[in-house]
Amino acid sequence: MRKLILLFLVYCTALSGFGQSNIDIFTISGRFATPSKYTENYPGKGREIGAMINLKAPIVLSEKTIWYNNLTYFNFNVRNTETVPTESLSPMHLHGFVLQTGWYQKLKNNQGFQLLLAPRYMSDFNGSSRQSWQFGAIAMYERRFKDNLLMRFGALYNQELFGPNLVPLVDLYWAFGDRWTLSGLLPIHAKVTYQAMDNLQVGFSHFGLTTTYKLYQQGYENDYIERTSIDLALFARQKLFGNIYVEARFGHTLNRKYAQYADDQKLGARILIFNINDNRIQKNENFQNGFIGNVRLVYNIPI
Repeated sequence: MRKLILLFLVYCTALSGFGQSNIDIFTISGRFATPSKYTENYPGKGREIGAMINLKAPIVLSEKTIWYNNLTYFNFNVRNTETVPTESLSPMHLHGFVLQTGWYQKLKNNQGFQLLLAPRYMSDFNGSSRQSWQFGAIAMYERRFKDNLLMRFGALYNQELFGPNLVPLVDLYWAFGDRWTLSGLLPIHAKVTYQAMDNLQVGFSHFGLTTTYKLYQQGYENDYIERTSIDLALFARQKLFGNIYVEARFGHTLNRKYAQYADDQKLGARILIFNINDNRIQKNENFQNGFIGNVRLVYNIPI
């Protein structure tokens, strides 16, 4: 049993941190943004708030094989200080569940391979249909170049409501210097971390992911929302007690959009940030970028 527990921790780290000395098993967070004016004609300001819950639960099958499980729930809510045109959904309440589950195999010569199914359920929670379900998958090849440098190369595919979405991925963990690390799944998220004190980390974070949500609210049953935002933030992470940490982030958004489209508005495909045959007509207006804050409570297991 002791050996199994140690294997569990080691392989959790291998998958989630690529050589890090810890893993975030459970995370709950809240997101807040300052009100921002709309880009053109809408009166008033738009404001978003949100929340996220994440749980990781890998299952060790052998010394070289694990079944990886990662479940995330998140929501985004957008409210307006004044009334907007009736064709535009307001307020917005968007919800998503993302499951990553699949096989990780450690190979010889510091190599590995990971194949995950990544289905999503994306909706406004006012109804449900097969359109709420999106198929996704992740495939990655792993190579450890040095004791302090581990990388993976692969791609994410997801069947969004606008069409197929393909994102080339580079996963990275690089410990440079005595106190610095660079980690993340590029181009989706990344962190530059400085170990300021034994119980305090500070640094810079990046997060950017496109998601789409099927609408069922009366009057909008034939529409969907495409959300995009690149969040750039400074962060500080403090150990409270035991394995409990609190992390605060403060930064600014780039290219933030809650774009509303009719269900038949598709594009040929999206590869990274490039749209193919995008002739869609957006129904609503975007509000401007603004400042954001994020507070996270984390249960972390050290190795």
